[in-house]
Amino acid sequence: MAAAKYLKAYTMKDCEITILTTRPLAYTTLEKAQAAGVLIDTETFIETNSIVDQNIAEEIRKYATENISVVFTSMNAVEAVIDVLELDGITPDWTIYSMGGTTKTIIKNYFAECELVATSTNSTELADNIINNEEEEIVFFCGNQRRDELPALLKKHSIILNEVTVYETVELPVKVNKQYNGILFFSPSAVRSFFTANKPAPETVLFAIGSTTAEALKTASTNKIITGEFPNKEELAEKAMAYLSGL
Repeated sequence: MAAAKYLKAYTMKDCEITILTTRPLAYTTLEKAQAAGVLIDTETFIETNSIVDQNIAEEIRKYATENISVVFTSMNAVEAVIDVLELDGITPDWTIYSMGGTTKTIIKNYFAECELVATSTNSTELADNIINNEEEEIVFFCGNQRRDELPALLKKHSIILNEVTVYETVELPVKVNKQYNGILFFSPSAVRSFFTANKPAPETVLFAIGSTTAEALKTASTNKIITGEFPNKEELAEKAMAYLSGL
C-alpha cells in the first residue's frame, strides 16, 4: 500500500478494469496498471511471522554444519533460515530443492555456493525431483500450515523427512466492500481467509499464483479460475491485466 499512495488517485469510475491483489505488488507494476487505466487495490488477508526461537536457531545452525539436502517451498521459510545464518556468518554446504519465483531468487542470491539442483512450480513436482534423485534423507524448512503433498510423497518412497517449522501464517479476514473484475491470490491460506468474510460476484475472475492455490479456489468458489504459468506475483498481475483487458 505504501507504494500505491504516490500514484494518482484513480476511482472506480476512472477505470474500466478493477483488480484486488491479496499481496502488495511492485511500484512498477502499479505504474503499468495506472497507465493502462487499471485500478489495483491491495488488501492482505494473512500475515507471516518467524517463530525461530533459541531451540530452532540451534537446530538450523547444526544443519548448517552438515552436507545435507534441504527443501524450501516458501520464501518465508528461506528468509527465516537466512536470518539465523546471517547473524552467525554461516555459509552452509547444502543441496537445495526449491519452488521457483521469488523463493528461487532469494536462494540463488544468498546460497550462491550451494547446489540448487531442482526448482518447480508446485510441491508435487518438487517431490518427484527429490525422489528421482534418489535422496535418502532431506530437511524440510516450512511453515505451520505447510501442504501435505510433498511430505506424503517422500514418506511413501521411504525418504526420511526432517521437518523444521520456522514461520507461522496467521489468517486476517477482512470484509471487502467493492466488487472487482479480478482478484489475485498467492496462497491457499489467503484464499481461506478471503472467503471467510467475502463472496465475489459470479463474473469476477480469480487468478492463482500456482496449482495449489488454484485447488484451494476450486474448493471455495465456482468462479472462473486462471492459474499463472510461473510462481511470480508481478507476472500474475500482468497476466490478469492482459486477460481482463481482452474481455
